[in-house]
Amino acid sequence: MEHMTKLEPPTLGGARRYPAFINGKWVPSSDNKWIDVTNPADGSVVGHVPALARKDVEAAIDAAHAARRKIRDVPAIARIELLERAAHLLEADRSLLVDVVVAESGKPVAVAKGEVKSTLERLRLTAQEARSMHGEYIPGDWVEDTKNKMAVVRRVPRGVVAAITPFNYPLFIAAAKVAPALVAGNTVVVKPSTETPLSMLFFAKAMEEAGLPAGALNIVTGRGREIGDVLAESPRIDMISFTGSTAVGERIASKAGMKHLALELGGKGAALVLEDANLDLAAKEIARGGLRFQGQRCDAVSRVLVHEKVADAFVARLLAEVAKYPMGDTRDEKTAIGPLITPKAVAYAQELVLDARSKGAKVLAGGGFVGQYHEPTVLDRVTPDMRIAWEEQFAPILPVIRVHSVEEMLDLANRSEYGLDSSVFTNDVNKAWGVAKRLEDGAVTINGYPAHGVGHFPFGGNKKSGMGREGIGASIEEMTRVQTIVLNMPPAETPFDW
Repeated sequence: MEHMTKLEPPTLGGARRYPAFINGKWVPSSDNKWIDVTNPADGSVVGHVPALARKDVEAAIDAAHAARRKIRDVPAIARIELLERAAHLLEADRSLLVDVVVAESGKPVAVAKGEVKSTLERLRLTAQEARSMHGEYIPGDWVEDTKNKMAVVRRVPRGVVAAITPFNYPLFIAAAKVAPALVAGNTVVVKPSTETPLSMLFFAKAMEEAGLPAGALNIVTGRGREIGDVLAESPRIDMISFTGSTAVGERIASKAGMKHLALELGGKGAALVLEDANLDLAAKEIARGGLRFQGQRCDAVSRVLVHEKVADAFVARLLAEVAKYPMGDTRDEKTAIGPLITPKAVAYAQELVLDARSKGAKVLAGGGFVGQYHEPTVLDRVTPDMRIAWEEQFAPILPVIRVHSVEEMLDLANRSEYGLDSSVFTNDVNKAWGVAKRLEDGAVTINGYPAHGVGHFPFGGNKKSGMGREGIGASIEEMTRVQTIVLNMPPAETPFDW
């Protein structure tokens, strides 16, 4: 990473020691402890961030709570313009943002460029969507007991939003939480992933340069097990927006009390390949859906349910597509597969592969690893007694399960404890519609891999995949609440005796 200009936070006590951002100031931890941020590709240290203590996080919450009326009183048009200025600053240093994402997440540069582009687009679209955040007028004279009344229903900010974000989209997911929260008039405390905290500090610098009031945005860094509960339990937090594992989401829910929750958790996305599917299209889409960013996405295709009549032909095509995803240097535009985020992630992926092999699955491609690079892998003849049929691998592994009928596909798909995304491949629109209606997922994609993209379509999980919905408009709605103001009006004079 090269040093930046307007987007680079100040450093403290050494090269690339980036402080936290609390109440408009760049600060270290109160006990001066730091966490190394390493590049998953080669283990090199690319930066250091504060390991904040409980009292530091409480200071950030206090700052956000104190500033909540300040940001609420800023005219909506001014909040919109602030987002637009921040987007302009980020755009000016787009290539440097790409460098940060690549360095801390191990994301191939081509994929990192897509993340930065999506972040800029999300900021602009959120600013546009905010202009349609209107209330509602309800006349009372349609009902006897309110005939001399009227009501104005308006959307108001929730207050202080805690945004807890994952490693896999360190810039985009955090920005997709911060932007709607701020534009709706909330203040925000962001806890980025310990593995990938740098992107959000650079984002905060852009917001500072754009003129955001002190306390409206606070970035707290540190280990989740040490400071996450502070956010979950604080009575001064009004909403928690979390993206991450189901286990952590359940812990947050158990400690949050009456806070409003928006939780996007784990997934086990099923791709259903019917016997009349376009197999070339299905193979291409499923390979991309399962391998993009090494499969480290909650909306990844993580199991393939294919009709036995076309299974051989489909698998042959899938192998040809998977061969197009080379591992390599994450800074090389041609690289499609980078490293997994931690050695622990590699070990877990290997557990699932070895379990499947021991129970009869066939490894047709990949199956191994080098350092933190896990080979793109195709497992054929996976059966329901194998762990990988049910557990989220978060790795570039495509397990193929051969089935006898659409009913069996639906049974296996819906038996999962997750319910985030799925996809259906068929050339029959009636079958597509019928199958989609019976799938228990928050979103179903027909003839394509699931992808939340910039959030134009709302998305979110059912069952253990979470609660609430996200998206350009959906996120603004989640981060506001409804207030009804009833006006008791004197009866109007009428010229007729009704």
